[in-house]
This record gives sequence, C-alpha cells and structure tokens, in this order.
Amino acid sequence: MVTDLEELYASLSPRLESIVRMDVRAPRAVIEDACQLAWGQLARHRDRVEHDSALSWLAKTAIHEALWLLRRQRRWDSLEGTIERYGEGALREFAPGADEVFELRARLDEMGSLTRRQQQMMWLHGLGYNYEEIADAMACTLRTVERQLLRAKRKMREAV
Repeated sequence: MVTDLEELYASLSPRLESIVRMDVRAPRAVIEDACQLAWGQLARHRDRVEHDSALSWLAKTAIHEALWLLRRQRRWDSLEGTIERYGEGALREFAPGADEVFELRARLDEMGSLTRRQQQMMWLHGLGYNYEEIADAMACTLRTVERQLLRAKRKMREAV
C-alpha cells in the first residue's frame, strides 16, 4: 500500500511525465494534466496500490487519461478552431427580423431539452456542416450522427 504520497510524488513525478511523454504525442499541458489526474486517482486508490508498483500504475493511468483528454479535445473543437480550419465561410451571415428573432429564441430554449451531444450536433448542422463533417468533428460514426440528429429533431418537433 502507498502510504507517503508526498515522498512518492517527489521521487516519481519527473519520471512519470517523461514516460507519458514518450508514449503519447500531446502538448505539454495535456501531459501535465494527465499526470495530475493520475496522481489524484492514486490518492483515491492508495489502499489498493502497492508501493513497488506505483510507478507502473501511475504510468498506465496517466497514459489512459492523456489519450482520453486528446479524444475529448478533438471532439469539442472550439469556434475559433472551426473558423481557423474552415475560414469565415463556416459561419453564415444573416440578420433576422424581430419575428424571426422571437421564433429563433423559442427554438433555442427548446434545445435545452436535448442532450449535450445532440445540442452540439445541432449547432454544427446549423452552421452548415454536413453529416460527415459532424462525424469527423465529434469523433463518431456517420450512423451515430444520423441517429442523434434524428432524435434531436424529433424532440424539437414534439416540443412545438
């Protein structure tokens, strides 16, 4: 069992970062976050981890966390990243009238009933992305996009 986390952290922290950096190609911030998440997991599970195997346990956990962070980062691309990748044409320019603004606001409120994933797919679809581009941006299959958008549109129609 791991008993002294401070001592263990001081001795293993640099080695852990270098191990994760060798196994995962990621920005420094992602590596550091993954290592910190692994240390947090160790603090929670220290009664189940032997002192001798702590480094391998930490490395495995940190590598898993780094890969998860990278997938998550790819999945939730920012608006700035979208503009950078696809240009200003990715955003449609329009100036709706007062009636349209009211209707759009009502639809926007209805989107609150959708899951977060469905909301993101609806936003991307509204920005003009096709299903393949949405699947790529969300790191999922084309069939998943089709199903999620179908469910979201159905919920939106039922709310009206």
